[in-house]
Amino acid sequence: MTQYAWVLEVRPGYEEEYKKRHDEIWPEMLETLTRSGIRNYSIFRHGLTLFGYFETDDLEATIAYLKDDPVNARWGQSMAPVMKIEVDERTGFPFLLPLQWHMD
Repeated sequence: MTQYAWVLEVRPGYEEEYKKRHDEIWPEMLETLTRSGIRNYSIFRHGLTLFGYFETDDLEATIAYLKDDPVNARWGQSMAPVMKIEVDERTGFPFLLPLQWHMD
């Protein structure tokens, strides 16, 4: 199991809409995340800053799966007005944070 994290932003004024959309996340999006290999996924918000944490055994396979998945593409399009998303051009995935320390 490998841990990954990202930081993104909610657009100003869309904090409640962001929460609502995740409270009502599409079942097919949850299935897509699971099929991609993601587990133990959490998103935290502080002001406009979002901090996401997830685990996967094979990051490259997870990214490849999500890149080609139509449900993920539709979710991304629906969230674009609500979020600022910086994508790493090398991976086509949000920039991931380097792990600094971990305690078991």
